[in-house]
Parts: sequence; C-alpha cells; structure tokens
Amino acid sequence: MNDTDFTGKKILVVGGSSGIGNGIAQAFRSRGADVHVWGTRAGPGDYDGQDGSDLTGLGYTQVDVSNPEAIAAAPAPFDGLDVLVLSQGTVLYRKEEFTQAGWDKVMAINVDSVLHCAMKFEQELADAKGNVVIVSSVAGFKATMGNPAYAASKAGAVSLTRTLGQAWADRGVRVNGFAPGLVDTKLTKVTTGHPGRRERALAKIPMGRFGLPADMAGVALFLASPMAAYVTGQTLIVDGGLTL
Repeated sequence: MNDTDFTGKKILVVGGSSGIGNGIAQAFRSRGADVHVWGTRAGPGDYDGQDGSDLTGLGYTQVDVSNPEAIAAAPAPFDGLDVLVLSQGTVLYRKEEFTQAGWDKVMAINVDSVLHCAMKFEQELADAKGNVVIVSSVAGFKATMGNPAYAASKAGAVSLTRTLGQAWADRGVRVNGFAPGLVDTKLTKVTTGHPGRRERALAKIPMGRFGLPADMAGVALFLASPMAAYVTGQTLIVDGGLTL
C-alpha cells in the first residue's frame, strides 16, 4: 500500500482556504481523502480569483477561530475524523502587536484556537487513532523584529505540539507539526512582494528560494502517514536552511 494514499480518510484543515493550509488541503484531496476546510469568509465563492486559494473539491465552513464559542458551535464536517490540520494564523505589522488589542488578536488565533480546535475533536481522533498536524513557524525559535505576539504564539504552538503529543499518545493519537520559514503566501507579501526586502530575504536562505505551499504539504502528508508512525510531539523545521 502507498503510505501517502489517504483514500477514504476524513481530513479537516483549519485555515485551509488559502496559503499553506490550502496547499495541504489539496494535497490530501489529490491522494483520495475527503477534505473539509474552515475559513474566515462567508462562503467558498468569496475566494474566487484569490491568489493561493483553490477550494475545488473541498467542503467549506466559515468559522471565526478567534472566538472559542464559534469553535464550539461549529458543526463537525464528518462522522469521525482521521486527520486534523491546524494551519490558522495571522500577523500584524506597524507595531500593532505591542498593543493589548493586537497581542490578544494574534494570540487568540495563533495559539489559543489551536488548543480549542484540538480539544473539540479529541474523541473523534482517538476513535480513529488519528493524527494532528500543527503549523507553527521558525518565528517560534527566534526573535522576530516587530512581531512579539507572532513569535510568542508560534513558540506556544511548538510547546503545545509537545504537550498534546505526550498527553494523547496513549490514546493512539499522534500530534506533530512543522515550522515553515519564508513561504510565498499572502501573509508574507510584505516581504516577498517588495523588491528590496525580497532580495535581502533570499540572501539569507541557503537554498536560494522561498518555500511554496506544496513544499509544506509534503511534510504534512509525511507526518500524517504511516511513514511517521513512531513520531509524536515533534516540530520539523522546514525553511530551506534559513535558521542554520
């Protein structure tokens, strides 16, 4: 059997409407899975024509994951769940994260909701002996100028991956994650779309290019597959060598 054949598996990708999450969702779908995504807009048509969004063949629900009550009230996309991918995230610029409102917003989405979403589906994942894949960032391992909430929240997600991996191992649920470097998505356009910043950023990446959602999707597939059957609580750094 192909270890990356997910035929018949039920996958939920939170934050799967665009960017890294969307790349992951489509990668699972292309390997036979039934895939549902949660996003921020009212319906899938609201993503038509948006770069980095392809909702073809995916189920969709609007869920404001910054609100724990909205997570609790959201309908389960399937009867059961095999893989939960937590790819939600936001970042604020111009020193907004140094304000209470900015800090609270980033922390609510980037770390609080990771726990709330995981706990919502704990029983389904245990029943399926399933997997959780948490998308953090290399910002969780180093200082990030101007973005204290982003860095702290991603460090929290890395720690939460360890803790949930330990807590759920005896239930047969593996919890792992990966930490992307600079991936060309709408969240990084402040760098990738600015010629000067783009060249400076590329100069720091030994592999000489930005990551792509497809690069990240390959790691997610591996972590959720039998190839990673003895791996739990770990966060893989996927950054083209940026942090070396």
